[in-house]
Amino acid sequence: MQDTMREYYQGRLIATVGDITEMSVDAIVNAANASLLGGGGVDGAIHHRGGPAIMRECREIRRHSFPKGLPIGRACITRGGKLDARYVIHTVGPVWKDGKQHEDALLEACYRNSLDLAAGHAANSVAIPAISTGAYGFPRERAARVAFGAIGEFLYRNTVPRTVFCVFYSIEDYEIFVAEADAILQAVSEQE
Repeated sequence: MQDTMREYYQGRLIATVGDITEMSVDAIVNAANASLLGGGGVDGAIHHRGGPAIMRECREIRRHSFPKGLPIGRACITRGGKLDARYVIHTVGPVWKDGKQHEDALLEACYRNSLDLAAGHAANSVAIPAISTGAYGFPRERAARVAFGAIGEFLYRNTVPRTVFCVFYSIEDYEIFVAEADAILQAVSEQE
């Protein structure tokens, strides 16, 4: 049987394989596009399963807060609609260009700002997908390092959320994340 769950940071970060729209958590992070009007991949799945209430709230956010679209790296929050989550936190990841356009910093901001919003809404459990690794083309190994570092730093400095689930759609993405996370922890332990 293949390992499809790994815990880090005393169980506060759990990497797993599954359908993020089926997670029973306080908040689900959506890898959204700037329009906030749904799209493909995780974004489309969350809007489809969450129902029209999420879309209505996204339209209101666009109308009142981000008429030109949600900026890359920023995050906003809606209720969870029909999802088994109180909230959906929408964030727009960077499109990979060449690694010299601040892509790492923008991706890190997606995770940090999403977790800040979760903490501000007392979300004790949060499910996060791999952001920017699909159609946006971010190299998966590099994205895994950014995600693990950003989430780990946030958990080190904050008590809420208590648990963050990194939910991967494919076993391959999960294995890449676990390999990168394990390599980071090994390097840290060798420096101590």
